[in-house]
Amino acid sequence: MVKYRWTADDMPSLDGRTVVVTGASGGVGAATAAAFARAGAHVVLAVRNTRRGGEIAKRLDGSTEVRELDLADLSSVRSFAQTWEDPLDILVNNAGVAGLRGSRTKDGFDLQFGTNHLGHFALTNLLLPHLTDRVVTVASGAHRAGEIHFDDLALRHRRYGFAASYGQSKLANLLFTLELERRLRQAGSSVRSLASHPGYAATKLGTQGQPKVLVAAANLAGRLFAQTSEHAALPTLYAATHDLPGASYIGPDGRRELHGSPTLVGRSSTASDLTVARRLWEVSEELTGVGFGLESE
Repeated sequence: MVKYRWTADDMPSLDGRTVVVTGASGGVGAATAAAFARAGAHVVLAVRNTRRGGEIAKRLDGSTEVRELDLADLSSVRSFAQTWEDPLDILVNNAGVAGLRGSRTKDGFDLQFGTNHLGHFALTNLLLPHLTDRVVTVASGAHRAGEIHFDDLALRHRRYGFAASYGQSKLANLLFTLELERRLRQAGSSVRSLASHPGYAATKLGTQGQPKVLVAAANLAGRLFAQTSEHAALPTLYAATHDLPGASYIGPDGRRELHGSPTLVGRSSTASDLTVARRLWEVSEELTGVGFGLESE
C-alpha cells in the first residue's frame, strides 16, 4: 500500500482566495476542486457541462460556483474571460481529452491539441491581468512520447495516433509552462507558472469512443492499480500551495511516477528546450489570436 507523506489535509488555509479549476465536473478535476473548497477557497468550476458541474458543486463543502467553459471553442474561452472581473489567485489548467480519433475543435484543430493546449493557452493569457499568485497546468508523463509537429499541428496530413496527438498536447503543456514563466519574469510579474501531473489515475480519460472490451479492461486495471482521483490531485494541490520556483514540475514520487506523494520530477529534454517553447508560444498566438496577457502593462 502506498503511503502518502503529504495529503490535502496538509494544505494551508485558503480563506479569502479564489481558484478556477477547468474540467472540474468529474475525476481529478472534481477532486482538486473539492480539496480547494475544503481549504477555504472560493472555487469556480469551469466546465463544459454546467448541469454536471452543478451536481458536483452541490457535493462540495465550501464556497463554489459553476461557469460554462468549452476549451474546444475559442469563442467560449473568450466569453468566460470577458465576464471575469475580480482578482483571481490560482488558475488550474486541469481539463483534458484523450483518444478521440480524428475529432476536431470548433476552430478546426486536433481536439487534443486544441483543448489541452490551445484552449488553456488562450484562457491563461486572457485571465492573466486578473491573476495574483500562480498558474498550474496539468501535464502528463505521456509528454515523453510527444513531439511538436510544427509543420502539421492539427495532425491533418499525418497518420493519426494516440501517442502522436496526446503526447504532443502534453508536451505543449510543459513548453507553455516554461515560456509563460520566462515571460512573467521578464514582465516583472509576481505570478508564477508551474506544472503537475497526476500519475496513474482512475478516470475515464481516453475511454470515450473506444471498443467496449478495451474500456472494460482499462476500468479493471484502474480499479486494481490506479490511484484514486483524490490522490491523483495531490501534485496539483501541492504545486498550487507551496513556495516553489517558477516552472517547477510536480508529480508522484513512486516508481515510474505512477503513485506516491507529490515531489519535484523531471521532464524530457524537449520539454526543457527554451527555443522550442518560444516557437510554440509564437505559433499559439497566431492560431488563437491571443497574445501574452501582460504585454500592454
